Amino acid sequence: MTSSEETPSFRLAYVPGVTPGKWVRIWNERLPDVPLTLVGVSAAEASDVLRGRDADAGLVRLPVDRTALSAIPLYTETTVVVVPKDHIMATVDEVSAADLADDIVLHPLDDTLDWEQRPGRPAVERPATTADAVELVAAGVGLLVVPQSLARLHHRKDLTYRPVSDAPESRVALSWPEDETTDLVEEFIGIVRGRTVNSTRGRPKTPAQPKNKRAEPDSARRKPAAGRAAGKAGGKKSAGKSTRSGSGPKAAKRGKPRRRS
Repeated sequence: MTSSEETPSFRLAYVPGVTPGKWVRIWNERLPDVPLTLVGVSAAEASDVLRGRDADAGLVRLPVDRTALSAIPLYTETTVVVVPKDHIMATVDEVSAADLADDIVLHPLDDTLDWEQRPGRPAVERPATTADAVELVAAGVGLLVVPQSLARLHHRKDLTYRPVSDAPESRVALSWPEDETTDLVEEFIGIVRGRTVNSTRGRPKTPAQPKNKRAEPDSARRKPAAGRAAGKAGGKKSAGKSTRSGSGPKAAKRGKPRRRS
C-alpha cells in the first residue's frame, strides 16, 4: 500500500472569480478524513496545472485542452462592463457592445472572453492583469469588460458595473486529467452536480422483485395445505354422520332390545 492510499487527500485548483466554498463545505461534511486543499491559479495557467498533476481537479474557465483534460460545464456567467459611478453608463440598466464604441476599453493580458471583434477603442498598452485594469478604470483611463464574478471580486466603492447584452459569455467548468478519473474525482463530481450523500451512483444496486411475483411468507404458503387437510377432515366428519343415521353401533343402542329366545 502506498503512502497516498494510507493518507488520501484532494487538491482542487480554482481560477479568480470562482467561489468553491459551498462545495468545499459539503466535501468536509461527507469526507472528513480526506483533507481538501485549494490551489489558486490564474485562468491562463489552469490547464498546465492540471496536465502537470499539480491538482487533482480544477474549477476553470472554458475552453480547455480536451485532448488531455475532461470537463463538465457548470454554469455560464453574465458579462459586464466596469465603469466609474459617475459615468453615463451607470445610469442605465444594460448596455450593448455598440454603446462602448467611443470609449477606451481595456484588454488585460489575463482576459478570458472570446471576442470576434473587441468593442471600443484599444488602450496604448494592455494591463498585465484584471486587477491592474480595474485600477485604471478607477483612474478614468478606460472601461473594462469582464465576467460578472471578476467585477465582484475587484469591487470598489467608486466603481459599478452593468450587463453587456451582446458580449460573449464565460463558462465555468470542473476539469481534471482525462486518465485520472479517480474515486475522489467522482466524489467531487457528485458534489458539484448536487447528488445526495445516499446517491447509488457507483454502488451495486439490489435488484427489485417483480410486483406480480412477490415472495410469499411461509405462513401464506402453508395455508393451502392446511385447507386441504381441513377438507379431508370434513369428509370424515360427514361420513361419521351417515353412520349415525344408518346401522352403526350407536344406532343399534337406540333401537328396541331384542327378546331372548
